[in-house]
Amino acid sequence: MADRTVKPRADKRRWGSTAAGVLVLCVMLFPLYWMVNTALQPQAGLLEVDPVPHGLDLSGFSKALGDQGGNLLTSLVVSLGAVVICLAVAAPAAYGLARFRLRGTRTLVFGTLITQMVPGIVIANALYSTYVDLGLVNSYLGLMLADASLGIPFSIVLMRSFMVSLPGEVMEAAQMDGAGRLRTFVQVVLPMSRNALITSGLFAFLFSWSDFMFALTLNTTDDVKPVTLGIYQYIGAHVGDWGSVMAASVLSAVPAAVLLVLAQKYIAAGITGGSVK
Repeated sequence: MADRTVKPRADKRRWGSTAAGVLVLCVMLFPLYWMVNTALQPQAGLLEVDPVPHGLDLSGFSKALGDQGGNLLTSLVVSLGAVVICLAVAAPAAYGLARFRLRGTRTLVFGTLITQMVPGIVIANALYSTYVDLGLVNSYLGLMLADASLGIPFSIVLMRSFMVSLPGEVMEAAQMDGAGRLRTFVQVVLPMSRNALITSGLFAFLFSWSDFMFALTLNTTDDVKPVTLGIYQYIGAHVGDWGSVMAASVLSAVPAAVLLVLAQKYIAAGITGGSVK
């Protein structure tokens, strides 16, 4: 009798939790829905948008792609370059902190975390004068280096926690077979750390793709204009054409959404991989 009473209560709690989760998800996704809805009604004003689009009018997307296509390509090039730089710096640093017996390792890791708390505008202003001296203002390389700095601390901490959990016997066996530290790192550690590498690279890409502060501060011309800066200027030039503005925003969100969907299993494995040793 008691079991029959407990089961309905458990079912009610499960359904209640599901309903609450669906409600929270709807609230979080509503801005995204309204952005897509507005993009599909390019002729309507911001206060005249229907709650549900009556047709698929893609003219806003066509106009936004024509205006922002070059900026999307710039963001893609800069973000991919930032990922390469980030992983090239963070992976060896994480390996050194994880496997070598260095004094002050915890202090270094803590200091790396602290750098994430520094406001971006402070870093951007500090970089600007240095970039002027080095000739990196209004350059792809300069923006790649700046955007890579956003993901390097996170990547070091994430990959270090993963590499600490790797079995040392495998690396010792590779060294006994004649592999040096560099070869062991490249041929043994990196393949075993695939999930952490993919996760770190994805977050580095997202950090770079969504960057606005460095793009605004370190560029004084339109030679290198990421899509975030393009949309910012686009709003001012097309404040009455919200359909095209929202269409440009949707187009800028598509690459990040696709990457998250494709790499979600690697993200879960990469984040939780270092929690179990």
